[in-house]
Amino acid sequence: MAVAQDTNKAEKKDAEQAPVAAAVVPVEGGAAAPVAEAPKAGARHSHRGLKHVPMGIAHITASFNNTVVTISDVKGNVLAWSSSGRAGFKGSRKSTAFAAGIVGQDVARQVTSMGMKEVEVRVQGPGAGRETAIRSLQSAGLTVSVIKDVTPMPHNGCRSRKRRRV
Repeated sequence: MAVAQDTNKAEKKDAEQAPVAAAVVPVEGGAAAPVAEAPKAGARHSHRGLKHVPMGIAHITASFNNTVVTISDVKGNVLAWSSSGRAGFKGSRKSTAFAAGIVGQDVARQVTSMGMKEVEVRVQGPGAGRETAIRSLQSAGLTVSVIKDVTPMPHNGCRSRKRRRV
């Protein structure tokens, strides 16, 4: 009895691991219609299938040393991100506006493959790539609905650090 159960489990495993072809359903008149199409190349997959997100939030963090662009859905789940370092810039070139433009284009290309058309932009930090990253998102085909500055500003909370003298 135990041996028969083990062989059934092995057959189920083999059936689960075998590649499944697109199902074909016969239609009246003898013709067959495919049920599912193959996913597009470069598109992200969720555990339920192909991910399609029409709207998202672009978080742009522009520091003095780097620019990071992260795009999430409206719930806050990260869909795509890129930074100046990931785009191939090193050292002081990471902090340039040109690097921020390349980063914005890279992220926009990633999310347009998921079907995203509209984005809300939240900018944080004093860096050089603030406006350039927004412009590159727009030029890549995303519609920018809102631009918010979410740079944290103290309302006379903690004592600030000693002023830098140059």
